[in-house]
Amino acid sequence: MQIVGICLAIALALVHAVLSQVNIGAVLPERRCFSFAGGVSIGFVFLSVFPALSRAQAQFNQAPLFWLQPLDNPIYLIALLGLTAFYGVDRLVLTTGRFNRTDQDIDRAGRIVFWIHIIAYAMLNAIFGYMLLGLSDHNLGQYLLFFVAIALHFFIIDRGLRERHRTLYDRQGRWLLTAAILAGAITGAVIHLSDVAIALVWSFLAGSTILNILKRELPDAKKSCFWSFLGGAMFYTGLLWFS
Repeated sequence: MQIVGICLAIALALVHAVLSQVNIGAVLPERRCFSFAGGVSIGFVFLSVFPALSRAQAQFNQAPLFWLQPLDNPIYLIALLGLTAFYGVDRLVLTTGRFNRTDQDIDRAGRIVFWIHIIAYAMLNAIFGYMLLGLSDHNLGQYLLFFVAIALHFFIIDRGLRERHRTLYDRQGRWLLTAAILAGAITGAVIHLSDVAIALVWSFLAGSTILNILKRELPDAKKSCFWSFLGGAMFYTGLLWFS
């Protein structure tokens, strides 16, 4: 199934490379489109991410690391660290440059913020790419389920990054994110981590993913459509049921 994983990694990379440049609003009502994607993402969190954290905790209990043994649920602590780290990055992005006074300082601060933002998301993308190759014991339906959820997640993340760093993102950012996915997939094909290491990596990824979904993928009430959101959640649930 590694061939399938590589193919899906390439398809995910194309989300950043190509789909970010497509004006979805010209084809579909934007509020319905993003509400649907938000519903899929919430379904992914509650039906896949949380259960995966429970499985990761069970794996860790079989071979715990000595420095985490005093904790009752270390996997959830790692998830909290992932969420906190990306919350810190977001706060830095929002506050950097606020007190700059010259255009040159503002431009320099904007570039620094851009690279901090992009490098953080590139690290996440590399982990996503690696995890695609780590699904070798799953069937094709589960592969596709993971792909659909992450592709929609990337689609909304792209929109947020492009709104904040449009020129830099189009010229450099999207290509770095594209390369990170492929690098992670290639690493997953040649390097196999232990179950405990994968559990720790997945936990950090899960925490950051939960933050991004709750913060970015649930549109404001005035910009959302409840029925599209519900449709997205039911769509993901149906895919999970039949996978």
